[in-house]
Amino acid sequence: MLFHDRTDAGRQLADRLLHYQGRPDVVVLALPRGGVPVGYEVARALGVPLDVFLVRKLGMPGQPELAMGAIASGGARVFNPQVVRAVLPQDVAAVTEQEERELLRREEVFRPGQPPLDVEGKTVILVDDGLATGSTMRAAVKSLGQLGPERIVVAVPVGSPDVCEEFEREVDEVVRCAEPEPFRAVGLWYKDFAQTSDEEVCALLDRAEAEHGREHRLTRDRHHERN
Repeated sequence: MLFHDRTDAGRQLADRLLHYQGRPDVVVLALPRGGVPVGYEVARALGVPLDVFLVRKLGMPGQPELAMGAIASGGARVFNPQVVRAVLPQDVAAVTEQEERELLRREEVFRPGQPPLDVEGKTVILVDDGLATGSTMRAAVKSLGQLGPERIVVAVPVGSPDVCEEFEREVDEVVRCAEPEPFRAVGLWYKDFAQTSDEEVCALLDRAEAEHGREHRLTRDRHHERN
């Protein structure tokens, strides 16, 4: 085991990101739900705003843990050609439609009536609890790139060595605590990898906004004014 839980993992990851501490041009975007406890610890340690970036894995019919692709806020879609070619087009469409509904539901739950953080010209640290196939993170990167950030940093406590290497060619920086080999699955490297609930995500987002206060609200307001 590398980490006791996601809180522990977030604190260890934050230690590797201290060169971003206190910078006004930095925001942390966490992939819910499991990435939010990790992202909360990173944002708190760096003293920067935290928000969610909504992404949904498209699971293989009958094998939901196997990702055939992912979708993200903003309409980005990413497919794994080696997996999706084995699935009927109507099944791909059905799974995509289902996950789009869940994406909208989470938008309403995690950001009720609030615009997302303004990321134009910012350094954005995208955080998740691990990188396995990279499908959800890749969709997030693709969608985020359309919002005009200055720099995209992918940060995870643990990741597949091959996938981390791929992301080093796709984003400005990849930060991770460990790349165990063989990797197998993210949850193997946590003692406690229990699912994160909607309530936990909302509580952490509320706590982050209360701690970061005025700057967090202004960052949202600037985005709202432009849109």
